[in-house]
Amino acid sequence: MPPQTTQVRVAAFADLDARTFHDLLRLRIDVFVVEQHCPYPELDGRDVEPGTRHLWLERDGAVLAYLRILADADGSARIGRVVVAPAARGGGHAGRLMTEALRLVGEQPCVLEAQSYLVDFYARHGFAVTGPEYVEDSIPHVPMRRQSRPGHPGDIDG
Repeated sequence: MPPQTTQVRVAAFADLDARTFHDLLRLRIDVFVVEQHCPYPELDGRDVEPGTRHLWLERDGAVLAYLRILADADGSARIGRVVVAPAARGGGHAGRLMTEALRLVGEQPCVLEAQSYLVDFYARHGFAVTGPEYVEDSIPHVPMRRQSRPGHPGDIDG
């Protein structure tokens, strides 16, 4: 049997077929709502915005990991809904998706709201904490930002 390949997929909402969008939402709901016990409105309207990009890793039709990039009004990109399927954790999938997301974001500033236990993960991708810790849906979070640093040798995009 040939080795399985993991592929990075990127799409705007208008380019997603119904099955793919279902599978992406299912992963998000299974982890954020069910596993993390956070009953919140997962469908927040931002998935369908023209500037939103959905990124996911897929192997043999199965979604392994996902994130979305939103276009904020101030011109910065916002990464959110970073999630890895329980069976795929520990395989470097979140890091691979973050690298691809930051390549797509390019030189523009990028923000996110990190679950506090993941601050070191995001710091490895150039993000710094920008405010105090707060609790959202019973989970501690911190705001983080990655400044634009065109041409800096440590940048994903430079």
